[in-house]
This record gives sequence, C-alpha cells and structure tokens, in this order.
Amino acid sequence: MLKLESDVLDRSAILNLYTKGYTRPYDYKVGMEFERLPVNTETYSAVDYWGCEGVCSLLSKFAGKNHWDYIVDEKNIIGLANEHDTITLEPGAQVEISTKPENTIFKLKEKIDNINSKLESAIGEKDFCLLSYGVSPITTNKNIRIIPKRRYKIMASYLWGILSDVMMRETAGIQCCIDFKSEEDAMRKYKLANKLSPFMTAMFANSPIRGGVDTGYKSFRALAWINTDNDRCGFAGKISEEFSFEDYIDCVLKTPMIFIQREGQPVEINGNITFEEFLKEGYHGLCPSLEDYELQANLCFPEVRLRNFIEIRNHDCVGGCLKYAIPAIYKGILYDNNAMSECEDLFKHLQYKDFSELRYNVPKNGLQAELKHSKILDYAKEIVQIAEKSLKEAQTGEELFLQELKSMLNKGISPADIIINKWNGSWHKNPSKMIHYLIDVEKNNYY
Repeated sequence: MLKLESDVLDRSAILNLYTKGYTRPYDYKVGMEFERLPVNTETYSAVDYWGCEGVCSLLSKFAGKNHWDYIVDEKNIIGLANEHDTITLEPGAQVEISTKPENTIFKLKEKIDNINSKLESAIGEKDFCLLSYGVSPITTNKNIRIIPKRRYKIMASYLWGILSDVMMRETAGIQCCIDFKSEEDAMRKYKLANKLSPFMTAMFANSPIRGGVDTGYKSFRALAWINTDNDRCGFAGKISEEFSFEDYIDCVLKTPMIFIQREGQPVEINGNITFEEFLKEGYHGLCPSLEDYELQANLCFPEVRLRNFIEIRNHDCVGGCLKYAIPAIYKGILYDNNAMSECEDLFKHLQYKDFSELRYNVPKNGLQAELKHSKILDYAKEIVQIAEKSLKEAQTGEELFLQELKSMLNKGISPADIIINKWNGSWHKNPSKMIHYLIDVEKNNYY
C-alpha cells in the first residue's frame, strides 16, 4: 500500500529548502550566470557539441589545461567544475559560466574575466567564438542538435510552446542571484524583482537578428520564453501583497511534472500529473522524495525563481562591461531598504495586469514600449538612478558598472536598437559585420 503524504515528504522539509537561505545583511553576496552562443567565425553558423571543432572538444581542452573536473551524463561531458565555479552546457551547446557569489561586483568581474581568458586560450586556433548575444544569429533550432544530456532530451520532447525549441537550442541569457535575510525580506525582494523584470528585459534587449533577418523584435529571446510553456514560465503567482514561501511552493506543486530520477535513471511523467497529485497518490508505485521536489522546482522557469536565494532570469546576454550593470542594478536596489522603497513608490500606481501586459509588449518594442501613456525608457532611467544613488552611498565604487547603461539610456537606446540601426544602415544586412561587431564589443568592453 502506498505511504500517506505525511509519511513520504514532510512539507516542513520543503519549506526548509527556502528558509535555510537566510543570510545576515553584512554577508550578502551577488551571483551571476553568463551564457554565450558558440558561433563559427567563418560561416557564422552555430557550433554544436560534436567533433574536433565542437564544444565538447573545447571543454576537454580547457579541463586539461586548467585542471577542472568533468561533469558527465552517461560518460558524456556536459560541463566542468572547479570547487564552486562551473562551466556547463545548455541544450544547444550554449556555454554557461557560473561562479561562486561574491560580495562585490569587482570580484565577480575578476573571476568571470579570468575564466573567459582561459576559455579564449582553450579555443585557440578553432574557427569559433563565444558570442555575447541573446539568440542564435544565423542557425535556427532545426539545425541545432541537443547535446547528449538525458534531461534535455526529455524536456525537448515535453515542452509544448511554439517557440520552446528556440528557447532551448538558440537562446543565451544572464541570470543574477540575490540573498535574503528572512521570509518577509525574501518576499519583498521577490515581488520587486518581478516588477522590475520587464524593465530589465527592455534595457538589456539584445536579440533582434535571428536566422539572418531582422525579426521585428528587440528581444526575440524574451519572445521565445513567453512561448515555451505557460505552466512553468512567466510570473510564479500573482506577485500580490500576501505572497509567501508557502504560496510559491503551491505554485511548484500545481505545475505538471516532466520526470523524476530513480537510481540515476529518468522516469518520464510527461505532464500526466502535478506534483500535488504525486504527493497524494504517488506514481506507478513510486513515492515522492525531497529530491523529487527539488527537481520539480528546478524544472519550473519563472522569470524570478525562489531557491535558498532569489534567481532573476530574464535578461538577454550582453557583452563587454555592460553585463555587470545587471548585478549592479539588483545589488543597488535589493540590498538597500530606501532604494526598495523608492522603486515600490515608482510602481505603486501599477496593477498586476500592467506588469503582465508589459511582459508581452517589451520583447517587440523594448524601451519604446508604453505603459499608461509613459515610455518604459522613462521608468528605466529612474530605476538606474535609484540603483546608482544606492551604490554611491555604499561607497564601494560599483556605480562604475552603470555608466555605459546610463549613456545608452540617455540616447534612448538598448543594445538591440544599436544593432537594428546598423543592420539596416551601414551593415547592409550583412551577418558578418554583426558577428564581428559583437566580437569587438566583448574585446573592447564597450558598445
């Protein structure tokens, strides 16, 4: 007879996954995950996992030169690890750097720049680069193979949105991780991060050219996420004033399950039940465990995800020093009570439906999207001003990382706007010029 829910998985154990993240404010750190696209510098096509010129070969060479450990799935190399730092592969062989969180963005930058330098050395004479851009510029998903990781193959078969294959195989983004000191603090930051989400998407939009054409969108990456799986993407909950850890857990429980792991092997569920139903009834004689819940939570992809920290996920990959403006904004606002209050005041006249509608408007219109007869650009400037003031008051010098973004906002543009103008102007729709421009941005640290 199947065990009762209370005997199988104690809800307090699930809650502890979140409460164990409580951090004292003077120990707050900022984390960052940085994904890039492997692109051939001669053909401008996507570089896949296989072959002597493939991404797996790059990982092997990097590990040999720098003594990192392999991360494997059925003997296939899917990433590298060095203590708390990792280099992992997304489904279409996008390369992600994830480092141990640091208390300053200067330290975060030093670590990421160091890993990047070693990656460049490992690439050596290979005819490809890691492109800081939000979507595959030339090769579309039908010609990008999923890497040999079992989880990704199951996800590719299950995710039902019309652009889910684009999301998995073509896109690259930047994520930021933020600490909290209590449930009340976590919920305040969680709700504010969700409200900031569409404005941040607009500021860092960087994926207008896809498949060698101007898509008409400032962030095609953001469009792909909207059309991936409504059950597990978007806003988790209504970001209401009463939201709690328990409410977030309920969102995870009510989401259809994709698979679980047993003895190292995936057991496919393919949306047949929710985790809530799994808790009550089991599945084909299997009982739920805490590890099953953790996997379920990681297979939910809201724009802001709760863990034992807050993971903010909704930014196109951008190059140069501009990428460090992302953690700078969140650190400036979410680690300062006055800055949070100023942002809350900025948004106090807006309803949930306004943020939800904006999420659909921003991918196409970026900073030119409108909200209650105001441009998103005007909100963006105020958001950056609030973050800058906070960072200056902290006297860490980290306001430096906002300077390029401020310059762009003063011109009313995002990275996508620069690319669109050049694409339809001096580049004459030539992909080669765009690729080399993006490479130069990364080298010169400036758009």
